[in-house]
Order: sequence, then structure tokens, then C-alpha cells
Amino acid sequence: MATYKKRGYKPKNKEEEQQFDEQESTTAEVFSSLDEGASKTEAWVSKNQSYILGVIGVIAVGLIGYLAYTQFVQKPKDANAANELYYPQQYFDQAMTSTTEKDSLFNLALNGGEGKYGFLDIIAEYPGTKAANLANYSAGMAFLNLQQYDDAISHLSDFSSDDAILGAMAKGGLGDAFMQLNQPTEALGYYEGAFAHSTNDYTTPRFLYKAGVTAMELDQNDKALQYFERIKEEFSSADEARTIDAFIGMAKSVD
Repeated sequence: MATYKKRGYKPKNKEEEQQFDEQESTTAEVFSSLDEGASKTEAWVSKNQSYILGVIGVIAVGLIGYLAYTQFVQKPKDANAANELYYPQQYFDQAMTSTTEKDSLFNLALNGGEGKYGFLDIIAEYPGTKAANLANYSAGMAFLNLQQYDDAISHLSDFSSDDAILGAMAKGGLGDAFMQLNQPTEALGYYEGAFAHSTNDYTTPRFLYKAGVTAMELDQNDKALQYFERIKEEFSSADEARTIDAFIGMAKSVD
């Protein structure tokens, strides 16, 4: 068992004296090693001081630059883009509810007028802003309604959102565009992505229904039946549920 040396304590015998000497020697070696390590560290820091300060300076300048860019460039850019979005969005909303002149309203929304930006201008002039992202969604839907399906796919693919409704609608819009291009396999994938994006009473039954109909077209009747039955079980009050029994029957009857 180790013996600890108290102040003024004298060894009782030579064995204890030898133990104390060894302990003091070990302690001295440890402190010597620590002193040597500290000296090497100080020497390295002194030798590389300019490099270290340079790295710290670069990091500091980068951080200050980022904060300045965010405050004085990105925020004003976002604000300007949001203001510009108001004009074309009015035309888009009118087109979605109008029974006449839909095409002209969609074109005004896309291309602007009276010196005001349209969605396409906002996308080009304010890349990376929230307004440009939303403009891609609205532009995609406008092109979809104008039956310009390749353009619809291009813009809806550039849109991204975690929003429960908009995210699902964008994926569903892509599905609609691919269906119109006679590409049901691609359409089914987007419809499935649309109802998987979020669960709600509006988009989920809508795209479950479209996915089921598309699956039947692809002779994937088991999958179609699964989607139709989910509408019946989980969304019985949805519009899609009114005739769902007929679709369930069709999916079951086809071999």
C-alpha cells in the first residue's frame, strides 16, 4: 500500500526512505515532462503565430461578411421579391377562380404587365429567395393549366416546401403533367409522393384517388385497391369517397 509523506514526517526505515525517494523522483519526472510539453507548445505557437492569427482573421472576416450579406443584401432582396410577387399572384388567383379569360390571366401572371414583374421575372431576378421559390410553384401550376406540360414539370421540380398542402400539391401537379404526357409510371410515383407528403383531409384523399386510378391503368390492381380502401376507411367524408365503392369493385373484379 502506498505511503503518503506528511509535512515533517521522517521515514521509519531505509525501505520507506527508498519509497519516498522513488515517489519524489517520479513526481519530478512528471512535472519535468509537463514543463517540457508546455515549452514545446509555446515554441510551436510562437513559431506559427502569424499563421494562427491569419486563420482566425479569415474566420472572423468570413463570419462578418456572412452576417453583413444576410443583413444588407439577402434581407432587402427577400423583401423586394416578396413585394414583386404580390402583382402576379393576384392574376394567378383570379385565373384559378375565373370561368372566362383564364389563359390571358395566367399569361399575365407568368409574364407580368404594366411594368410589373410576372412569376418568370421574379424567378430570374431574385434567385434563392422565398418569393422565387413560391413563384416556381405558381408558374408551374399556371403552365399546367395552359397545357404546357414540360414547362410545368420544369418549374414544379424547382419548387420545394415542407408545407403540408403546397408540398403535396406540387408533387400532385407533377403527376398530372406526366399523365398528360402519357407517362403514367412517372405520374404514379408523384401521386404516391403527394399523398405521402402529409396526411390531411384535402390533398391525401385527392391523390390517393388519382394514384389508384393510375395504378389500375398500369394493371397494378392490388395497389389500386389498397389506395381506394384507404379513402373509404380514413376519408369517408371526402368528395373522392362518394363513388369509391364502385372503384373498389372495379379493382377487385379485374384479374
